[in-house]
Amino acid sequence: MLILGNGRVITRDGAVPYLAEGAVVTDGTLIRELGPTAAMREKYPDAEFVDVRGGVIMPGLINAHTHIYSGLARGLSINGHDPRTFYQVLDGMWWNIDRHLDLEGTRASAYTTILECLRNGVTTIFDHHASFREIEGSLFAIKDAAKELGIRAGLCYEVSERDGMKKCDAAIEENANFAKWAAAEKDDMISAMFGGHALFTISDETFDKMAKANDGLTGFHIHVCEGSTDREDSWNRYNCRPIDRLKDHGILGPKTILGHCIELTDDELDVIAETDTMCVTNPESNMGNAVGVAPVLKMFEKGILVGLGTDAYTHDMLESLKVELIIQRHNARLPNVGWMESTGMLFRNNAKMVERYISKPIGVLKPGALADIAVFDYKPFTPFSDANIDGHMIFGFQGRMCTHTMVNGKLLYKDRKFTACDEDALTERIYTAAEKLWGELNP
Repeated sequence: MLILGNGRVITRDGAVPYLAEGAVVTDGTLIRELGPTAAMREKYPDAEFVDVRGGVIMPGLINAHTHIYSGLARGLSINGHDPRTFYQVLDGMWWNIDRHLDLEGTRASAYTTILECLRNGVTTIFDHHASFREIEGSLFAIKDAAKELGIRAGLCYEVSERDGMKKCDAAIEENANFAKWAAAEKDDMISAMFGGHALFTISDETFDKMAKANDGLTGFHIHVCEGSTDREDSWNRYNCRPIDRLKDHGILGPKTILGHCIELTDDELDVIAETDTMCVTNPESNMGNAVGVAPVLKMFEKGILVGLGTDAYTHDMLESLKVELIIQRHNARLPNVGWMESTGMLFRNNAKMVERYISKPIGVLKPGALADIAVFDYKPFTPFSDANIDGHMIFGFQGRMCTHTMVNGKLLYKDRKFTACDEDALTERIYTAAEKLWGELNP
């Protein structure tokens, strides 16, 4: 049993939204009780006590769409790469990287991503992986890293025909093998999805193979209309809209995530709503790639469960929150929209998405919920409570203010130090893998 105490507790629970001076008691993987610090210490005298020294105790953050395979790219410049189009960004940078990732590179990328997530108070990720140099076993390598470091993760492999049908079929097999493993394990820490890249890299025949291999085991996680290419390809090759292709092949549904969703019509959004399919927007990545803005305000109007991801542009979900708000306002040219939608995605919808894959409540501090908790060193200069916490989050918080991160009842990051691993040894291993990758990309 453990007590995180002497903090200001934001619960995201309507019944008890805020404790000005409080503590959270965890027992195993779950939250047992919340209350004033002194009362909790008196009630549970044998529990380990962690003093957060006035920090903000809140539910751990969730990243609904990221890419572990980009973990070794920070600071990388590939000689001659000067993209003018989104396709050139993909082919010259990201596909180039994943074509050179072997299993050790995948492991190093996973370690990098997970360490950075925990350092920023992120306790759950939905990852979308690609390593076309070495496909077989890649999801299991990521799973092992996630278990070693302790993060909660939903994993899939990016099916694509871009490197030929042999590798495409291997990607389908990797998804299927991992989905079968996850179904047998029934572990709330690691879940499987069935990944796909973008529609313009997947034929109807491959969609049929994916649906058959999945056989109802799990939902799909696929890039949809990140740019205009999906729409053009669907009309030119199949004489239909992108969302129609997905529906016709059984890809849509309550456990499926559609990433990006920028170039979609109102009618297509209606189909997404009717099938209760989930969407994820990734504002910084979309802006960086100059592909447009997801119609998040319309998604909310239509009742679509839309969440917030980073596409690995950052691991700081609070940074992504800030950008999502301002890009929606900029796009609408209205300074009074997007607040409830942006905060709702991060603090409510992302948790709802995870709950479609696990058996217990998450994203909330209340008895019986999973003990996924982050603590931030934030000393406000202005009044602070549940009534204005989101304003403080948007204008005052940063991910690197995180001092403690707990996942599934385990304190993995304490006083800004990792407790479940040797950070220096992992950093050296990651650096070695990065040097190898960079050398191959710039021979």
